[in-house]
Amino acid sequence: MSDEEGAANTIAGLNRVKRIAEDNGVTICVELLNSKVDHPDYMADHTAWGAKVAREVNSPHVKLLYDIYHMQIMEGDLIDTIRQNIQWIGHFHTGGVPGRHNLDATQEVNWRAVARSIADLGFRGYFAHEFMPQGDPLKALEQAVRTCTV
Repeated sequence: MSDEEGAANTIAGLNRVKRIAEDNGVTICVELLNSKVDHPDYMADHTAWGAKVAREVNSPHVKLLYDIYHMQIMEGDLIDTIRQNIQWIGHFHTGGVPGRHNLDATQEVNWRAVARSIADLGFRGYFAHEFMPQGDPLKALEQAVRTCTV
């Protein structure tokens, strides 16, 4: 189906359940994934698509899960895109690009700058590390936390 039809279906479905989330203090997050490498034919693969859905549903309990790894692959321009859409974002995921590995100097994302911009926007939601560590996983997680703590 077209992106427009998929968005309309998603909006209709979320409008049916948003009241339950609102009444129970739950936030539903629609995750933005890439369709280029990991999830061929996935529809929610651009921030604009997700923001349109969130805007149309118009509930503080329906947000986007902005997966930085996926959006770097699909769009780049992370900081500006996040700034323009922060009101629709309820959760962030990390993962090194390429390969979804450690957040270190082998990756193309400037994680400290991205984390700083999110903090500067006053974001109070979750910022989770979702990557496949290379080497010692606890050391990789420690490095990721240290890198993104601003």
